Amino acid sequence: MDVRDLEYRARTRSGCIPPELVSRLLERGHADVVESQAAGGDWFCALAWARVLHARGREADAVGVLAPYVATGWWTAVAAAAELLEDRGRVDEAIEMIRHRMKAGHPMALGTYTRLLARHGRAEEAFGLLVPYVDDGALAAALVDVAGPAGRDEEAAELLLGRIRFDHCCDDPWCCRGLDPDTAIGLLATIRERQGRIEEAIALLRRRQLTSVSGRDQLADLLARHGRIEELRDHAATEGHREALRRLAVLLEEDGDVKGAIDVYRQADGSANVEWELAQLLARHGRRDEALAVMRALSDAHPSDDAILHAWSELCLDQGRPAEGLAHLDALDARRGGAPAWELYWMRLPLIAACGGVDEAVARARAHPEGGTWYAAEHLADLLAGAGRTEEAVAVLRQHDRGNSHDLAGHLAGHLVDLGRVEEALALLLPAAATPPPPLVPTARLWSDEPPF
Repeated sequence: MDVRDLEYRARTRSGCIPPELVSRLLERGHADVVESQAAGGDWFCALAWARVLHARGREADAVGVLAPYVATGWWTAVAAAAELLEDRGRVDEAIEMIRHRMKAGHPMALGTYTRLLARHGRAEEAFGLLVPYVDDGALAAALVDVAGPAGRDEEAAELLLGRIRFDHCCDDPWCCRGLDPDTAIGLLATIRERQGRIEEAIALLRRRQLTSVSGRDQLADLLARHGRIEELRDHAATEGHREALRRLAVLLEEDGDVKGAIDVYRQADGSANVEWELAQLLARHGRRDEALAVMRALSDAHPSDDAILHAWSELCLDQGRPAEGLAHLDALDARRGGAPAWELYWMRLPLIAACGGVDEAVARARAHPEGGTWYAAEHLADLLAGAGRTEEAVAVLRQHDRGNSHDLAGHLAGHLVDLGRVEEALALLLPAAATPPPPLVPTARLWSDEPPF
């Protein structure tokens, strides 16, 4: 095994069995295939098989499956093996495994190593290791994590305070390298909340330049945790971020105030995401007509947005109103003028099938100008397989299985596995294993093994 080869295949999912197909093999009773491929160098099979053995209490065998991958030094394998060891109480072995990669200079190893130490009574040692790296955003987060069990919250807070410039606002994402002010403020607020100094934590978070980062609003989460609904309501109204609105609506729904949760969404800015969440909330509580009315209005406002039209179609199916869903899509087509492109057409196939049967849906799909393309074949195959006609689904995809997308090959392989034709499925995906990956191009992040999706 070669770390470059492993990293390439895991990142691109080429020349290997993708994780969703590995799960399918296990679900269909083909554990022997997964075991064999794990021994033959397929990472996703190895990881899944190790977890199966781990669940059966065979931890030595589980770690043994991953051992050849770990021996390459590949971080993904090292982290997975250490997790299994820790879960079975073999903490010293897990620590040593991560320490070895840390000494080799892997950038993710120090954070993992110190958190592992802190979980097992060595938080003081972990804190000392991290102090010199407080200017690194990721390691500063690890420092805050270990400071609590180490009893060093105040020292961590002082380190962060010394790096916060409250009068500084970043003009662009590259303004502050390392630990930027917003990140430092958020980490300091985490410490203050942990210390019970809630007012200070709230005041800190109100001073951040950006309140919503990566789909999370830390202030909204804090207010919700402490039941400060009115402050959360004011924050959501002032900032208008979807995350704060959702957090407020979820909190009200959990407290049994469904009307209040609905009002939160109805008083918002009417963005597509907010309206979709409102429709889901209404549907969850049996208010079917209102849910459909919300989505109908949303699709009227965005008649060429395939994601919204798909959401409309799914809602109509879920609510047992396929004819209504289909009629509205037809009306939108008439407004746009002419036949819709496939990306605006395919979501109606389940609606047609629910109204007139699968054969009618297939016939209408094939009559579409793009009905003979490989991407249309995927939707047709799903429709047929969903109706229990998997052989026909395979036949449709077989017409396009040469020179087309890797996704289509995986799609076809999944249906073949469902039919028990495992060797055919593997043959579609594994011939590329004989093709070596392209040369590794040196970059500033030689250790990066994050997938590009």
